[in-house]
Amino acid sequence: MLRQDQHTQFVKTVAQSHGFDYCGIAKAQPLDADAKRLEAWLNKGLHGKMQYMENHFDLRINPEKLVPGAKSVITLLKNYYPAAQQSPHAPLIAKYAWGKDYHEVIRAQLKLFLTELKTKIGDINGRGFVDSAPVLERAWAVHAGLGWVGKNGNLIHKQAGSFFFIATLIVDVAFNYDDPLAKDYCGTCTKCIDACPTDAILPNKTINGSQCISYYTIELKDALLPSDKQEQFKNWMFGCDICQDVCPWNRFSQPHQETAFNPIPAILNLSTSEWEAMSEDIFQQTFKDSPLKRAKFKGIKRNLQFIHP
Repeated sequence: MLRQDQHTQFVKTVAQSHGFDYCGIAKAQPLDADAKRLEAWLNKGLHGKMQYMENHFDLRINPEKLVPGAKSVITLLKNYYPAAQQSPHAPLIAKYAWGKDYHEVIRAQLKLFLTELKTKIGDINGRGFVDSAPVLERAWAVHAGLGWVGKNGNLIHKQAGSFFFIATLIVDVAFNYDDPLAKDYCGTCTKCIDACPTDAILPNKTINGSQCISYYTIELKDALLPSDKQEQFKNWMFGCDICQDVCPWNRFSQPHQETAFNPIPAILNLSTSEWEAMSEDIFQQTFKDSPLKRAKFKGIKRNLQFIHP
């Protein structure tokens, strides 16, 4: 048991050394309750045209399907809250997309993290995931005691708010497991529900993904956005932070220390007219390492049509 204690502490120490702000560990087991919620959500069509969310359902709910013999799920949180602010003339872009693509940044850090664990603990089989595989990251974060899922659907950490990326590492080694919080701390607050301009936040912690501004401006690939939504978009060109910005728990947010997430100057400073005048070559050059490339040049140009000059 002493060996397991030492290994558990080593995991948390190494996580911190690789720039992760919080680390929690949960026992690998099927997520039966979460599976029922996900199935009901999908059956209601609240994922809109995000068909990929219907795929690999069995992988999402059972870690052993992803890592044979899985015993532990390590969840890591990495802060992305910026110190800077956008110009009042700039089209709004969600804070997570201000720097380099977090998938690439965190994937590399996870690889180093797992390599270091192997040097200390021995032969570990494991896989790391960053928001691009069938893993219920928020559910595992809750099981690992890192917070609760708020009414806005985001994981909220009691000491640090919700501006975090979540990374998951599933391994076939047992550790000491963290206890989930006894309750969530949203209470009777409805600030996020009241502030959502498209009414995407429903009661009982249900998100209508097909109505979220992030869905419209990133996930939806239609040539045109629905004209009746224009007044509701509030000048968001890529993603939306409204439900996080109004959350009282984010008063505890502190600027991140990850240089890769430092803002691309164009995101902070370019006006709507400058974005409209941008060529595809300049876009590809400026945002080659940015999450904005997910919407593609034509998607950004489409979204700009909803921005008020």
